[in-house]
Amino acid sequence: MDFLPDLPTLSMWLVQYGSFLLFVLLTLGIIAFPIPEETLMVVAGILMRHQKLPIPGTVLAAFAGSICGISMSYLIGRTVGGYVVTKYGKFVGINEARLKKAHLWFERFGKWTLFVGYFIPGVRHFTGLSAGTTKLHYKQFALFAYSGALVWVSIFLSLGYFFGHCGLALYEKLELTFDELMYGLLILLCLVASAIVIYLYFKKKSR
Repeated sequence: MDFLPDLPTLSMWLVQYGSFLLFVLLTLGIIAFPIPEETLMVVAGILMRHQKLPIPGTVLAAFAGSICGISMSYLIGRTVGGYVVTKYGKFVGINEARLKKAHLWFERFGKWTLFVGYFIPGVRHFTGLSAGTTKLHYKQFALFAYSGALVWVSIFLSLGYFFGHCGLALYEKLELTFDELMYGLLILLCLVASAIVIYLYFKKKSR
């Protein structure tokens, strides 16, 4: 259960404490604390639009918080593995079943899970841990995790900045479950890949 207050109070907190609060909350949210990260970023985007938050500092804080959170998860997984996570993770909503499910997804989709996992609530909290426990090389981890963070942050800050409260309502209506979103992304990738292959085939044939 998310423990952040209602939207007016959250907005007031962001205005009062600025980008530093956004950085801290996103870091904790990625690690696995119950924080609605997407809602938080959309609200931050709305405040940027109304010039109540500085654009450069807010974007930087959101990106830094995201990569800091997932890097800490990776470090935890790399150093202490699943033992401490399984034993003490219940205090922040992590249990063995959810961690195992994330491991299975990581094994099936590999490093790309680090990239798309941000968009799947309940999964981004485990992708860093999974990468760490499987001893994924840091350079590979950073490439997929940090690029995914950049895309994730850009989308949700932009949603608030360009569409305001309508963007927040749109996000809440379009929330999907873990499996639905992942399979939707895979279908989209397959369609794009198929279109590229067909285009290249007919381009080559026309020469």
